[in-house]
Amino acid sequence: MNAQTRQLSRRGFLGGSLLFVAGAVVGCNTDPTGDSSGAKTTLNVWSHAYGETGTQQALTRYAAAFTKAHPDIAVKVTWVPGDYTSKLNATLLTDSAPDVFEIGDFSAAMAHRGQIAALDELYGTAKADFNPGDLDIVTVDGKLYGVKILDDVMMLYYRKSALAKAGITPPTTFDALVAAAKELTSKRGKGLFVGNDGIGDMPTLAVFSNGGDLVTDGKVAYASPKAVEAVVGLKRLHDDRSLLLDFTTDWWDPSAFVQDVVPMQWCGLWAMPAIKTALGDDFGILPWPAFRPGGKPTVRVGGWTSCVNAKGKHVDAAKTFVRWLWVEQTDLQKDWSESYGFHIPPRRSVAAAADKLAQGTAKETVELAAKHGSHNPNTWSPEVSTPFAAAAAKIAAGKGDPAQLLTDAAKQAQAAMDKQLS
Repeated sequence: MNAQTRQLSRRGFLGGSLLFVAGAVVGCNTDPTGDSSGAKTTLNVWSHAYGETGTQQALTRYAAAFTKAHPDIAVKVTWVPGDYTSKLNATLLTDSAPDVFEIGDFSAAMAHRGQIAALDELYGTAKADFNPGDLDIVTVDGKLYGVKILDDVMMLYYRKSALAKAGITPPTTFDALVAAAKELTSKRGKGLFVGNDGIGDMPTLAVFSNGGDLVTDGKVAYASPKAVEAVVGLKRLHDDRSLLLDFTTDWWDPSAFVQDVVPMQWCGLWAMPAIKTALGDDFGILPWPAFRPGGKPTVRVGGWTSCVNAKGKHVDAAKTFVRWLWVEQTDLQKDWSESYGFHIPPRRSVAAAADKLAQGTAKETVELAAKHGSHNPNTWSPEVSTPFAAAAAKIAAGKGDPAQLLTDAAKQAQAAMDKQLS
């Protein structure tokens, strides 16, 4: 599943009053936070509607602390439910565009279009403390165009008791996963949940788990023989009818797993506190298994990045806010990453101080991310990823020649990428 789809689903359709900007529903808006009576500038800071309890209040609290430290700059937090990416992209074309906004799975296309400002000067000496992968993902033509605010890790959860009762060893190959999902499927329920569409992140995971790539040196690579072979394998799960489809919530929410609807689910680190509360120690985690013995297990590492509107009216003030919160305030970064669901802080010193991530299954997840983490490339824009997802869905449903479908999708995506990079 691409990041744009994940933004729509995981963070989810929260309630709240709505604003109308440029004729479109935007989000729940707050007045400037803290004592802003002396402010000369008011920043509009956009956030998608995080699903974890307390996140909106935390961001509002952070904004108030910033204004206390910078009395001349007020901050208005706009909380955007629903399809955040579509609303953001539409609003960036208007005079109502936010000064600061977050994006999931950073897109180099926004830098090429001149929509986001280079932020190299914000890092200072703290740059060496950031995870190198989080710097790489926001680097375009040698410049840094964002500051990563959290790393989201996605992996496979399984119920220990359910697998033990069925005599199933936690799967370490795709063949074993297919067999386990089939064995765990009964009249009572399905064996595996990867998303309501039965596709989810599986196509990209399949490619990575067979040693393939999505994009290599500016060239779309998901029509390679390794990629075709792995994506074709997904059809087996559909043929076996072992996938849960059309649940009341999607893969980002652990409800199907904790309510014993499925014994295995693809989900994220953010859900671990809720899973722990519901199941105690009756769960384990796995990377997406290697496609074949000796292959490449993988966990998906995504997350959110704070960016500054390069065409905004308050670029300097916006940079001051981003630097203060996401570079300097390590205590708030720690709070953000472990108090409202679990996430890995992008700064290594903050991650090392995150006590809740240093024990049990959370620690195991951090270790899996370090060992098997796969990032979608920053050229993985909707124009590049959507043809791939559409082709994979057809392949899983047994419609069309797989190699041809992926070749056609790659040609379409390459044209979009060439335009993006030109």
